[in-house]
Amino acid sequence: MADKKNNLEKNYDYAWKKYSEKDLPKVFELADRYKKFISDCKTERECVTEFIELAKKAGYLDINEVISEGKKLNPGDKVYANNRGKNLALYVIGKDPFEKGLKILGAHIDSPRMDLKQNPLYEDTDLAMLETHYYGGIKKYQWVTIPLAIHGVIVKKSAEIINVVIGEDESDPVFGVSDLLIHLSQDQLKKSLATGIEGEDLNILVGSIPVDDKDVKSKVKYNILKILNEKYNISEEDFVSAELEVVPAGNARDYGFDKSMVMGYGQDDRICAYTSFDAMLDIKEPDKTCVTILVDKEEIGSVGATGMHSKFFENATAEVMECAGDYSDIKLKRALANSKMLSSDVSAAFDPNFPSVMEKKNTAYLGKGVVFNKYTGARGKSGCNDARAEYLAEIRTMMDKHNVSWQTSELGKVDQGGGGTIAYILAQYGMDVIDSGVALLNMHAPWEISSKVDIYETKNAYAAFLLEA
Repeated sequence: MADKKNNLEKNYDYAWKKYSEKDLPKVFELADRYKKFISDCKTERECVTEFIELAKKAGYLDINEVISEGKKLNPGDKVYANNRGKNLALYVIGKDPFEKGLKILGAHIDSPRMDLKQNPLYEDTDLAMLETHYYGGIKKYQWVTIPLAIHGVIVKKSAEIINVVIGEDESDPVFGVSDLLIHLSQDQLKKSLATGIEGEDLNILVGSIPVDDKDVKSKVKYNILKILNEKYNISEEDFVSAELEVVPAGNARDYGFDKSMVMGYGQDDRICAYTSFDAMLDIKEPDKTCVTILVDKEEIGSVGATGMHSKFFENATAEVMECAGDYSDIKLKRALANSKMLSSDVSAAFDPNFPSVMEKKNTAYLGKGVVFNKYTGARGKSGCNDARAEYLAEIRTMMDKHNVSWQTSELGKVDQGGGGTIAYILAQYGMDVIDSGVALLNMHAPWEISSKVDIYETKNAYAAFLLEA
């Protein structure tokens, strides 16, 4: 009777228990590679550049080169499509006709941050400041009094692109947003967390030394411009054609006495992007064509030319099918409608400091493996993709066949809040889609927390999906 009972109940056990001392190094090795990736790649452009470099080493070809050279794609061939340096799609050509469907992993590589405004530099009371506009959902008070770095590009009128990374090397300066000292915070402390720091207060302090020139009005600002001109050969006007992102300075770190977790910036959603990409590299000669899509702008609605709402993925797939000699409009439509996808995005982990917002039977936990969200959305499932039961049954079978630790979750209590992913956008083609990814603590904060075993289980989940779907 006890055995029967055990078979009836789903055991959401900790994934760590599966691994012997012999197997644990695999878990930590993947985490070490991942830590380096999120330490080095803090913008969408940096992610795409790194992924392309790794993809080329793994034998991937640029689809534009394939087209220009008139090459034919055959089963087992690997190609990538780069969209403006901020959006990437990778394909491994399968043996089956495209119209039978694709196996798709999709993650986003943008993360909450602060962007410099178009005209950011000013001087106030002999201090040089940069104005910002925050990007995505952040708690603004979390971004003050921490060391910040500046990453991005400046594009000159000549079209020269200048890459900028300041604040990561030990010899670099860092920047920051100041906060009001506790001794003078009586009025500020009466405000709510949402209004204690306003968006227009997120100004970055960048300098305080004036130039010795009586003809210059804003002497500290001018000194900063001189430094930037000497280092990058730019003028103030060049800020207009720049994409400069202000992010937490410093590397991802091991977290906890047992080093079982990772603390790092941008884990939403580069943790799923990295594990999707890593799983993709293991694919050799699949039956159906395998795809990994890495997109921009998810944090602000997946809009624009590099967001999931753009036609980039559809157009890139059409080009790949054409190069494989298997394109027509109706075949493309059938391919997308018959596809299956894991929308690879993070979920919220249960936090014992804040238990009231979660319903314990339907939340994710650190260390229990990859998370599947049948639906996300907000209050009443608004705006969500609600995966059908038949697809969930397929996913369960795949995960159990490959001994992947998995759990299910909702994003908090029903009336508490919610969130969204790119899942509903792909589902518009008629394909089966479900959200899946790693559970995080501190989601959208400057430093987020993940479990190393969840990273490993998620990579294995994505590999199992590309093999079995």
